[in-house]
Amino acid sequence: MDQRDIDIAILGGGLAGGLIALALARSRPDLNLALIEQGERFGGNHVWSFFASDLAPDGQRLVDPLVTARWEGYDVHFPACSRTLSTPYRSTTGERLDEALRAALPAKALLTGTRVTKATHSSVIMAGGGSLRAGAVIDARGTSEMAHMAGGWQKFAGQILRLEHPHGLSRPVVMDARVDQSDGYRFVYCLPFSEHDVLVEDTYYADGPELDLPSLRQRIAAYAEARGWRISRVLREETGVLPVIAKGDFAAFWPREDESPARAGARAALIHPMTSYSLPDAARLACHISALPDLSGAALAKASYAWAEAHWRQGSFYRMLTKMLFGAARPQQRYRLLERFYRLPEGLIERFYAGHSTIADKLRVLAGKPPVPIGAAAASLLGMGRPLSPLGRPLSEIDPCGPVS
Repeated sequence: MDQRDIDIAILGGGLAGGLIALALARSRPDLNLALIEQGERFGGNHVWSFFASDLAPDGQRLVDPLVTARWEGYDVHFPACSRTLSTPYRSTTGERLDEALRAALPAKALLTGTRVTKATHSSVIMAGGGSLRAGAVIDARGTSEMAHMAGGWQKFAGQILRLEHPHGLSRPVVMDARVDQSDGYRFVYCLPFSEHDVLVEDTYYADGPELDLPSLRQRIAAYAEARGWRISRVLREETGVLPVIAKGDFAAFWPREDESPARAGARAALIHPMTSYSLPDAARLACHISALPDLSGAALAKASYAWAEAHWRQGSFYRMLTKMLFGAARPQQRYRLLERFYRLPEGLIERFYAGHSTIADKLRVLAGKPPVPIGAAAASLLGMGRPLSPLGRPLSEIDPCGPVS
C-alpha cells in the first residue's frame, strides 16, 4: 500500500489512539484519517474505569458516549476502616471503543491486523513492505520500554463472573484491602455490571512484574466464596501488569529527534505515576490535539512533547509518594499508606486521582505521623531506601491502560 492523501495517521487503536481519532472525527470531519492497529479489533480486551471528576467538560463530552456503566459513588475497605464516597464512577470497554470508532470513521480509515515497523512524523512503513505518507503521524502504540525509569508494578487479573444469585452490590468496591497482604499492597476490586454479573479483580502493588495467573484465579474464586457468591460461569478475563513510576529521566525516555512522530498514551508516559490510570490523560491529550491550529507532523511532534514534558513535571509529587510506597514501606505494610489516604477529605481524593492536587492537598497528604518508618521514608527520598525495580520490561507485553488505580 502506498497512499499519499492521509492527513493524520494514528498508530495504535487502543484507548489513547482511539480517543484522538474520535476527537478529530468530531471536531475536524474534513481530515482524512488512518487508524492503524496491530490487533484484529480496536480497544482490545479491556475494561477502563475512571472517576467523573477526572475529566473537564470537553473530556466528558468526548468520553461520555463510550460509557457502558455508571454508578453514583463507590466503597473502599481496609482492615481498620471502611468508607463510602459520593464521587461518580464510570466504566467503558474495548468493545464499546471499537463500535464507536467504526461508527465515527469510514471503513477505509480503519486498518486492523497491521503491524508498523517504522514511523517518522510524516511516514509509516508496515510489515510486508507497505508504506503510507501522511501530513502527520501520532504514535500511540504503547512504549517499547521504560528503561530510564524505576518504581514498581501494579499487576492484576480480573474476571467478570455471572452469579447464580444477586451479588447485592449497589456500587463499585474500588479497593477491598481486607485480604492477605503478603505480596505487597493487595486489594480486590469489584464492579457490579448487573444484578448477577460482577467484575472481580485481584490487584497487587508489587516489586516485580511476574504474574501468577493460576494463583490470582484461585484468589478470585476464594473471594467470591467468602462473599457467599456462587459462580455460574466466567464471562471474560483480563490481566495486566502496569508500571508505577517512582523516578526517571524523561529526556532519556523521549529523546528529541527531528523526524520522530508525535506520541500519545503510554508511549509518552501519559499515565498517573502512582495509580497507573491513563484514561483521563488520554482524553485530555485527545481534546488538546483536536483543538490545535497546526496539525502538521512537525507541529504535532513538538506539541505532544511539550504536553508530555509538562505532565512529567507535574507528576513529581506522585512519583515521590510512589518512591515512599515501594522504597520505605515493607510490602505487607504498604496498605497503611492507602488506608490513611482514604481518611482524607473527598475533594482531596478526587483531585489526587485526577492528577490535580493543590499545594494544600500535598501538605495535607504529608502532614502528621507517616504510616511508614520516618527513617525509611527519609532514606527512600534520598535514594538510600529499598532498591526500586527498573521499569525496562517492554510495555508491548503488558496492559497499558488497566482499569484499577
